[in-house]
Amino acid sequence: MVKDKVCIVTGAARGIGAAIVKKLAENGAHVAFTYVSDSSADKAKALEDEIKAFGVNAKAYKSNASDFAQCETLVNDVLKEFGKIDVCVNNAGISKDNLLLRLSPEQWDDVMNINLKSVYNVTKQVIRPMMKAKSGSIINMSSIIGMRGNAGQSSYAASKAGIIGFTKSIALELGSRNIRCNAIAPGFIETDMTHYLKEGTAAETFLKDIPLGRFGKADEVANLAMFLASDMSAYITGEVITICGGLSI
Repeated sequence: MVKDKVCIVTGAARGIGAAIVKKLAENGAHVAFTYVSDSSADKAKALEDEIKAFGVNAKAYKSNASDFAQCETLVNDVLKEFGKIDVCVNNAGISKDNLLLRLSPEQWDDVMNINLKSVYNVTKQVIRPMMKAKSGSIINMSSIIGMRGNAGQSSYAASKAGIIGFTKSIALELGSRNIRCNAIAPGFIETDMTHYLKEGTAAETFLKDIPLGRFGKADEVANLAMFLASDMSAYITGEVITICGGLSI
């Protein structure tokens, strides 16, 4: 489905990002992906080695998506190494949950910079080669929380809602160049960030609101990302696709 496409995936040393990287590589894509902390270096190298086994080109880059200059360097380096960029998956993200009364300005800024500003930073850089090629797919990772909000997650919800507005605007700006831009809005997906949701009464509280009665898998989100990266979604742009087991109904 994505054979020989060159894809950038940010924040991909673990969780949903790593699942997307694997899925793209399994289906023939060449993948450049990022990690940000030294503690993730070993995981990133292991992932790079794992996906190279599929016979594709792969490289992990230490790069902070919230830093504009680092994003510019990243994209230039990827173009030198891979020659083109067909797909960009803006996946980098964090959460610093707190009630608004206790939420510090620093916590708010951290979430906004890493979740929302990063999408601007990376997209700003990748659209240049995409516009020259008159082709491209940009996939932004939003969240069901950005659509419905959640107590104690005002910063996270605001950042993910901002991604939705950004996605629709870029779809309008770049559609004439055959560049598509869509957002994925996952619900509760089993990752390191959400492991606590499976413990005790918290799990029961969340599961009762999910019609399918379970949490999602990172691999299921990766399947959707691969579809949006492929030419099978060639007539889809500006959409926010939920993958939440029916939580948004």
